[in-house]
Amino acid sequence: MLSPSDWSAVWLTFKLASLTTLILLLIGTPLAWHLARTRRWWKAPLSAVVALPIVLPPTVLGFYLLITMGPKGPIGQLTSALGWGTLPFTFTGLLVASVFYSLPFVVQPIQNAFETLDMRLMEAASTLRAKPLDAFFSVALPMARPGFLTACILGFAHTVGEFGVVLMIGGNIPDKTRVVSVQIYDHVESMEYAQAHWLAGGMVVFSFIVLLLMYTLNRGIRMSKI
Repeated sequence: MLSPSDWSAVWLTFKLASLTTLILLLIGTPLAWHLARTRRWWKAPLSAVVALPIVLPPTVLGFYLLITMGPKGPIGQLTSALGWGTLPFTFTGLLVASVFYSLPFVVQPIQNAFETLDMRLMEAASTLRAKPLDAFFSVALPMARPGFLTACILGFAHTVGEFGVVLMIGGNIPDKTRVVSVQIYDHVESMEYAQAHWLAGGMVVFSFIVLLLMYTLNRGIRMSKI
């Protein structure tokens, strides 16, 4: 069965994934809209930066985030100057790292949904004197629902499953930065296989339910449009 430290890791993981997904929706939506609509030269390099966490090994990403947020890094010097201290080995640092490494899993599905929009509907809304922001919220967002649904599920699930980056940025501090993936690693190192099974099996079930939910809901949305 799950111990109190296991439940603490589960709660911390849920809180981290929820906050990460919320932040990514807020910053990822305008970024995805810009990438879907722009034809400027910077689209390719900006898209490459967004996609970097997909191809980089987590240890490489975690190492450079650790350096950047450390005492001599630009983010570390900025947060120190603001009186916030440095971010590594704190929940806030873990949240910042999570936002970065889960960025493509939220931005790309929303960008794909925006790219398939029929822009004639947006132009029709403009002819009815709808302001650009009104047309965006009343036309673009409802039509991009499958993309947002996929983005929420993938962003949440990827944050839950990450190991390398959270270990390097968060360390392994109980009740503070120790998430489920790190807790499983601890159990295995201590040869506590029964406890590792409970958490690892829970992750397998969670991943299956998440993917099943995503495919079922997206199919329902597509069928409702036919």
